Amino acid sequence: MSKQSNLTIKGQVTIPKDVRDALGLRPGEPVEFDWNAAGEAVIRKGRERSAAERRVAEGLAALEAIRGRHRTGRPIEDIMRDLRGDDPLP
Repeated sequence: MSKQSNLTIKGQVTIPKDVRDALGLRPGEPVEFDWNAAGEAVIRKGRERSAAERRVAEGLAALEAIRGRHRTGRPIEDIMRDLRGDDPLP
């Protein structure tokens, strides 16, 4: 079975429905891309991430989203104290 799809300007490709169904792919699930010895792309259902792996990925994405935005030159302890409203530690 051979199917064709177009690549968008953002580098996205729609996987045809019958291919998704044959591979058991659902929205939000991982998809693996590999290459065989002939240099052809191979697509397969990816391994599901564990809950811990998903939390780590979400945390890293959140950190990446704010990288470089909060440079104050102040020690982190002072910033955290201001955020929490804590009194200085003795």
